[in-house]
Amino acid sequence: MKNKLDTEYKRNTEVKPGELLPPGMHRWALCVEYSGTGLNGFQKQTTTVETVQQKLESALSKVANEPIALVCAGRTDAGVHATGQVIHFDTLAVRHEKAWVQGVNTYLPDGIRVYWGREVGPYFHARFSAERRTYHYLIHSAQVRSAVLQKQVTWTQHALDLESMQSAVVFLLGVHDFSAFRAAQCQSKSPVREVGAISIVQKGGFLVLQISANAFLHHMVRNIVGSIIEVGRGRQAPQWLASLLEGRDRALAAPTAPPHGLYLVEVEYPRQFGLPQKDSVGPPFFG
Repeated sequence: MKNKLDTEYKRNTEVKPGELLPPGMHRWALCVEYSGTGLNGFQKQTTTVETVQQKLESALSKVANEPIALVCAGRTDAGVHATGQVIHFDTLAVRHEKAWVQGVNTYLPDGIRVYWGREVGPYFHARFSAERRTYHYLIHSAQVRSAVLQKQVTWTQHALDLESMQSAVVFLLGVHDFSAFRAAQCQSKSPVREVGAISIVQKGGFLVLQISANAFLHHMVRNIVGSIIEVGRGRQAPQWLASLLEGRDRALAAPTAPPHGLYLVEVEYPRQFGLPQKDSVGPPFFG
């Protein structure tokens, strides 16, 4: 079984080869922060609904004075936020970094901001060059729902057992088949992923799940959180997560947690690309 998982993992993490850019073409990478509230996810759609990609491509096209199409490190769902999303795009326009940051920001709504820009070579790819992605999920456990954080955290009125939840997440570390935490509409060829780090910490009335992996399946983090909350409420033992992994049956796991508490906080790339780091990693009210 282990050899089969290792084979699936290797196939899933193979980096696609780069292609030479046409003469005069430049490739830029940008770091983007956005609030998912009021937007229909990251990916541009054929309908008239507003998405992060639509807003970014419109702003970039105005600065470049030509149509721009972008690629992101990870497509987030409606209501999901990001403080460290990375995108790349190709353009014939010759612009300074200031134009791709401050200039683009002047055309963006308040809920989307570019933090840095860096010209990269043709072998950089926002999605396929990424080595690791990190998400945070914020849970507010309190008797009364916050009036100002309704779309920034997930609220539960139930008291949650932190130690039980911390014991449960350990079973998710390493290379596993995550079919039990995979959305039915997931289009990934393989359900195998490697979780390199996962933890739950408490900060005041908030619980913060931190999870890093080579890549994630559709709704994977939210499905994991839904099951961890069941453990925190005492409805399931920590070992239940191990049995879910083994069973590979999504129907046996808990319902999907809401999108509001989920943040894409960091995407890591090989050092050879020389990408800068954002000053803070994580939701702005936690740093």
